[in-house]
Amino acid sequence: MLEMRPDCERCGADLPADQAGAFICSFECTFCVDCADALDETCPNCGGELLDRPARVGDVLKRHPAGTVRRFAG
Repeated sequence: MLEMRPDCERCGADLPADQAGAFICSFECTFCVDCADALDETCPNCGGELLDRPARVGDVLKRHPAGTVRRFAG
């Protein structure tokens, strides 16, 4: 199951689990749309491809909440 990290690792933008707009690599590094575009959809950590993260909504989100540990280092 995806960790659903709550923020962009590059700029700190909030990335709610129930909304579109997050991009992840296979290691779940997480970036917002603007940062993913600036990175040419390539993860700066592992070099992997950044893809749209699926949303988690409704009862599933309640049973399996999104992560709360923020990764933005800024």
